[in-house]
Amino acid sequence: MAILFHRTNDALNINPPNGNEQLSLNGSDWLWAVTAIYVVSFIIFFATSFVARSGEKIFHYLFTIALLVGSISYFAIAADLAYVVIPVVNSKPVATWDRQIFWAEYVNWVVSFPVVAIALGLLSGVSWATILYNVALSWTWVISYLVGAFTTSNYKWGFYAFGTTAWALLAFSTLAGGSTAAKRVGVARDHTLLSGWVNLLWLLYPIAWGLSDGGNKIGVTPAYIFFGILDVLLVPLLSFTFLFLARNWDYGKLNIAFTRYGRVHQAGEFPEKTTTAPTQPVVGEQAA
Repeated sequence: MAILFHRTNDALNINPPNGNEQLSLNGSDWLWAVTAIYVVSFIIFFATSFVARSGEKIFHYLFTIALLVGSISYFAIAADLAYVVIPVVNSKPVATWDRQIFWAEYVNWVVSFPVVAIALGLLSGVSWATILYNVALSWTWVISYLVGAFTTSNYKWGFYAFGTTAWALLAFSTLAGGSTAAKRVGVARDHTLLSGWVNLLWLLYPIAWGLSDGGNKIGVTPAYIFFGILDVLLVPLLSFTFLFLARNWDYGKLNIAFTRYGRVHQAGEFPEKTTTAPTQPVVGEQAA
């Protein structure tokens, strides 16, 4: 019986790690667990799309993509693939010191962060322009951190500053702008809960990056324990929270009830769009 349930993680034997700072066996074990969480969440979430009402599947589609990409990314990292060995600048014990940088994690973020931003935007009822703005900010954030991780001098902190600025603008947009719009469509409480949770987690990503791929203060395994926890709380947990709260949402009022003809055009109450403009006197009448 013990032999039946015995499992060995051979990933690091098949794909040996490189660099002075590298993924450990325990780190790989943890990442396989994260992969399993993503895969199971993907299967469950995809299955629920078959029982969702017609026209109310937009959040299923969004998070199914994020969960699938996360599954692929964490599979690659757990298997010790999709990385580059980069010389470190800060906190190196000797003159020549390098570190495994897993670009697969950034691929995960470049998909999952925009998905979360789009989901919050659709819920709050902000304009498509605002949603596009938030997606662009999330891409700027992730790509700046990716370039910074690959930079082998202290100029990396310039990219960190640019990326963190994009995060600050994204946080302001999803919290302040999103909350104002959410009140108009009657989902202020749920939006505050979800956007607050997301931005609490997003606040920790700059810290995690600065300690790991940026400053080399912690090793690869502790870094991916940190990132793994954040990612699981951000995507799998958030996706099911969306699904649970969505039971009480009026998709028509939120303007996200998609039909075979496209998106429903009537959504919420916007007094500034319905108030009749004051009648202006005709120039000829003024003269008279």
